[in-house]
Amino acid sequence: MKVLRNQLVLPLNFEILIDENDPVWKMAEICDTLDYTRLYDAYLRHWRMIDPVVLFEILVFAYMNGIYSSRAIEHACKTDIRFMWLLQGQPAPDHSTFARFQNERLTGVIEDLFFQLIEKLHELGEIQFRNIFIDGTKIEANANRYTFVWAKSVEKNLHKLNAKINFELPELCRKYGLSETASITDVVEFLLTTRNLLGIEFVYGKGKRKSDLQRDYDRIYEYLERINRYHENLAILGDRNSYSKTDLDATFMRMKEDHMRNGQLKPAYNVQIGVESEYIVGVSLFPNPTDTTTLIPFLERLRKNTGRKYDNVIADAGYASEENYTYLEKNRQNAYIKPADYEIRKTRKYKQNIYRVENLSYDEIGDFFTCPNGKKLNHAYDSKRKTQNGYELVKSHYICESCEGCSHRKKCYKGKYENRKVEFSKTMAQQKAKATKRITTEEGILLRVNRSIQVEGAFGVLKQDRDFRRFFVRSKVKTETQIFLLAFAFNIKKLWNRTFDKRLGLELFEKEAA
Repeated sequence: MKVLRNQLVLPLNFEILIDENDPVWKMAEICDTLDYTRLYDAYLRHWRMIDPVVLFEILVFAYMNGIYSSRAIEHACKTDIRFMWLLQGQPAPDHSTFARFQNERLTGVIEDLFFQLIEKLHELGEIQFRNIFIDGTKIEANANRYTFVWAKSVEKNLHKLNAKINFELPELCRKYGLSETASITDVVEFLLTTRNLLGIEFVYGKGKRKSDLQRDYDRIYEYLERINRYHENLAILGDRNSYSKTDLDATFMRMKEDHMRNGQLKPAYNVQIGVESEYIVGVSLFPNPTDTTTLIPFLERLRKNTGRKYDNVIADAGYASEENYTYLEKNRQNAYIKPADYEIRKTRKYKQNIYRVENLSYDEIGDFFTCPNGKKLNHAYDSKRKTQNGYELVKSHYICESCEGCSHRKKCYKGKYENRKVEFSKTMAQQKAKATKRITTEEGILLRVNRSIQVEGAFGVLKQDRDFRRFFVRSKVKTETQIFLLAFAFNIKKLWNRTFDKRLGLELFEKEAA
């Protein structure tokens, strides 16, 4: 039996069809309180087909539901009554409208909107700016995995090319009567000028015979192009060891998701987040795969946006460094950062190794170590070096007074020096002792437990539950916009969950008794 369907219906009120506990209500409630002045300023004209605030709310709600493709968002606006309600009866925007809005209008604006949300959560009593849990993860870039440029390869090829030019250029200068100090650019310009004066036509293609002038010009011009290309590659690389040709800001890193099971490097970004009370309170993208050098820029950016600094900074051993410990001490922030060798120092093998410099007897007054054979390792000199951020590291070097005839020689020292030589950072040793004492207190244990729950839990939700393992856009500016949108949506969903579960105001999870 054919069912008769009347297409002529009155406009529906979608509000009555949306469940009263749906997160779209919480999202609209929070987003309606934000200041969108900077977003409107991103438009040159006042008249728009769709209100930018509506587009923003649709994007946020889409990210809350794991919808990232602009075409999928367009489809949702035509089929999902919650998206229709957000549009308030307006026609669904085209997918290109969402793409332009996210990649052009939101860049430079989303960070301000995100920290307005953080301030709103603070007003609601959800964020206290007391404990921040920091961690990082690598998310694959939207780039070709095989269009790589390696710094060592570029430097090696540039060195070989320069050697080749230095060998061939003087001979070419003598051939055409040029000064031997002429540069490769001067030679190219001379050959081109000579061609024009003599009226020589350069020929290309099968069956064509090139003149000697053209052969010399083509060879030297190719060298010049290669030099320029190598220098351009080095400028793009900067301090990095690689980049992708399809996303110049992405660096090749070793990923946990290794489908080939061969340790393949992939173009990716190091995403750093800070979490407090289960909410993401800070986001940054970095091109370097290690976390050590990311902590200070991350905290500086966070303080610039919020105007506050956290009392306690909790992170894993990947952030342990003298520079980071010193920075937190100067800013009067408690560092709950586990030393890099904390776990290995608890092992029996480590404690029983009497030859390790950490286990040698040290005399602070005389500034010397005593080896297992009773010989002194006296202070010889100090060495200094600067880190990537400009921090000066100072290490003290000690040399044994005599290792001659020592029965411990083979087990104690395998270096090339006649007497044993060790290096030791007094500052780092003191900071390790303080950090170890701090993280083993009752408060330190509680904060470390919460770090694994809160910040690693946030990454678990983003990568596993929301299935966000690869960026959908290219360049750091656009990928950072996308990760801010993702964090914004995460916080709204988290606020809705905590409200629904009656967990508002919960700052830390208590450690369960064994």
